[in-house]
Amino acid sequence: MDITELNEKIKNESAFVDLLFNEIGKVIVGQKAMVERLVVGLLGNGHILLEGVPGLAKTLAIKSLAAAMKAKFQRIQFTPDLLPADLIGTMIYNQKDGNFFIKKGPVFANFILADEINRAPAKVQSALLEAMQERQVTISEDTFKLQEPFLVLATQNPIEQEGTYPLPEAQVDRFMLKVKITYPSKEEELKIMRQNLNNVSDGKIQPVISPEDIIRARNLIQEIYVDEKIDRYILDIVFATRNPKEYGMPGLTDLISYGASPRATINLALGARAMAFIRRRGYVIPEDVRAIAMDVLRHRIAVTYEAEAEAITTEHVIQEILNKIEVP
Repeated sequence: MDITELNEKIKNESAFVDLLFNEIGKVIVGQKAMVERLVVGLLGNGHILLEGVPGLAKTLAIKSLAAAMKAKFQRIQFTPDLLPADLIGTMIYNQKDGNFFIKKGPVFANFILADEINRAPAKVQSALLEAMQERQVTISEDTFKLQEPFLVLATQNPIEQEGTYPLPEAQVDRFMLKVKITYPSKEEELKIMRQNLNNVSDGKIQPVISPEDIIRARNLIQEIYVDEKIDRYILDIVFATRNPKEYGMPGLTDLISYGASPRATINLALGARAMAFIRRRGYVIPEDVRAIAMDVLRHRIAVTYEAEAEAITTEHVIQEILNKIEVP
């Protein structure tokens, strides 16, 4: 397909994105970056880990996104006494007919909000692994496919360490994006305060798209043109996290414990395509890659004790790599 024709096609098909943002904007004040990342994860068929202090509308944003596309939504509050069966379901004995039947858990929905995921132990966290990776759930001897679109959105509070169970690297790597949410601006918080004190809202969320629209958009995103130079740019960014010395950054060698996995390369390419779709383009530009790189990489790179002692974070490392790697 000609690039001009493809660009026009993407521009027409991505019109629903603005409708989605406007609808969510009825109840979410500010937090445009967070909402945009939620849509990127949705279009890229990837899961999202949201990290931020309480009260920043993490749960409300996810519920609003589900309502705007008329999808089935389930919220699971992770607690220390939660069991894997509370997530995926279990076999229950029916005394009347003497048989067992399967009671499906809340994971059988389009949107799963795993609220404060780090408050449950590892056995519960790992119960989500099969659902996240294979898009299926096994209960006893039966395996059930999950309906599409299927998206796990997990939240965690960075300021509380007591009574929490940090997510293992293998599970964190399964999240396409890790999004850090910051405080709203003074003007945004003033609007939030007035809306809540006066019990005022711009209106109830109305469905503007369907799950079928998202599935169609995902297929269309595969057609977005990615130049070979962009592919090489993505590879250079990821490989620089593993061998910074080869890319002219010897100072990072002692600061990085381990670099990003191949999932980072895949998700960086998917995320860049989703960003191009959101920005209504039929081709990927370097800015799409740079816009999503921090959220794709921040949970896939570990810094050393030396870096922590010098107060150097993963974000500092990623920013230095983005500044150093030549943009095509």
